[in-house]
This record gives sequence, C-alpha cells and structure tokens, in this order.
Amino acid sequence: MPHFFIKQEQIKDNIININSDELSKNDINSCDFFHITKALRAKIGEKLKFIDENKVLYSAQILEITKKSLKCSVLSKEKSNRFLEYDLCLVQSVLMNDAQNLAIANATQAGVREIYPVITKNSSVSIENAKEKIEKWQKIAYENFKQCERADLVKINNVSNLDVSNLNSASGNVLGNFSIKNTIIFAEKLQNSTLDSCIADIDKNEKIALVIGPEGGFSDDEFEFFIKKGYKLTSLGSMIYKAPNAIVAGVSNIVSRLEK
Repeated sequence: MPHFFIKQEQIKDNIININSDELSKNDINSCDFFHITKALRAKIGEKLKFIDENKVLYSAQILEITKKSLKCSVLSKEKSNRFLEYDLCLVQSVLMNDAQNLAIANATQAGVREIYPVITKNSSVSIENAKEKIEKWQKIAYENFKQCERADLVKINNVSNLDVSNLNSASGNVLGNFSIKNTIIFAEKLQNSTLDSCIADIDKNEKIALVIGPEGGFSDDEFEFFIKKGYKLTSLGSMIYKAPNAIVAGVSNIVSRLEK
C-alpha cells in the first residue's frame, strides 16, 4: 500500500486533516487528495498510511470524505526505518525522456536522497530543455517515494553543467559540492580504484556523491579533469549497463558495502 506525506501540523487530536481548499494545485497534499479520493476511490472505513517530516509512519482509518476534504483517525504510529542513515547523492548526466524518467524512479527506489542533474559534454539533452523537466522529475520521485514507502523525500536539484574548463579549480563545477574522498565516479575508462577502496575512506557524516555519466560516456576533457583533481574512478564490473540500470547497480553496490 502506498503511503502519503503529511506535515505534523495536519494532525490534531489524533485526526489527520487534508483540506484541498488550503492547498495550491502543485502542493503534494493536493495531489494526494485527488489520488486518494479519485484514483484509489477510497471509502469511509478504509485504511491508509501516512508519513510525516519526522519519519513517523501512521496507520489511519478514513472518517470523512467530502469534495474538498479528507479526515482520518490515527490507529497507530511508529518510527519508519525505510531510509539510509547517510546522505547519498546522485550526480547524473541527464538522459533522453523515458530513460531519464526511469533514472529518477530507480534512484528514488534505491535510496538516493538528492539528485543533481548535470549536462556533460556528451549529453544528448540541452540544459534549457532539462531545466523545464525539474518539476516533472520531482513528481516522479514523489510517486516512487509513495510506492516504495520511503521515510524521506527525494530532492531534485537545479540542472547544472559539469564544467571542466579550468583544471585548477572546482569553482562552478557541481562536484565542488562534495569532498573528493566522498565522490565516486563510475567509469570503466581509466579506472584507477576498486569499489572497495573507494569506500574505505568515505565519511558518512558528509554528503556522498555517486557520479554516473551519459550513455556515450565522459569526454577526454572530463576524464582529464577527474584524474588531475584526484577523483576515484571505478567500474561496475565486466557487464555494460544502460544508464538507468547503472544507477541501480551503482547505488546498490555502494549501499551494501556502507551498511555492513
């Protein structure tokens, strides 16, 4: 059963209130109201799940449904454990349409907390086109948050360039948001580290970046930048993955090692 995000302020005297009149059209709860009442055709007496910003999961029963509001009685609550204990981020070269939508869905289901869409030299999507898709990608992330019952929401950051024009600086480069030791770049070409060695010195108190390039791979200039700056380049083994599947493989391999 999917669960729906609410804020703690929407709970009073063990009653969860969702009032569509108080919400904007793009508000998460506004979308959920129509999902519950129209798509699911929920009825009075049926049970739903909700989760708040403190990762508290509520089991609730529908008390009242009107054209503009929904009231549910809280039956039980517990702390959810469906989240990673560290801030795992995906720096991902934007893909074409359906492939990018699948990449966002896969990253959300795998536990990524933030996604940094980037335009690399071999990207087949322009930065202007990609910027128009942020709202859509955020909705895809939220739908997958509900379906896999995650405890934390995924943030889609603004689209940026992977600027490697100045090899002596990370200024203006999205990778400047992360320390070099906490950045793992998945690239078979010029691999210089094993996955286990990449994990060895990671600090889980800081953001961790997994970097995945476009389907055409990183350019020579980008590889030159990575090597000069001392980034860790590793591979996913001998198999070749499509980019959305590489995200699942990459995140899963990292998570399995970090949670030992």
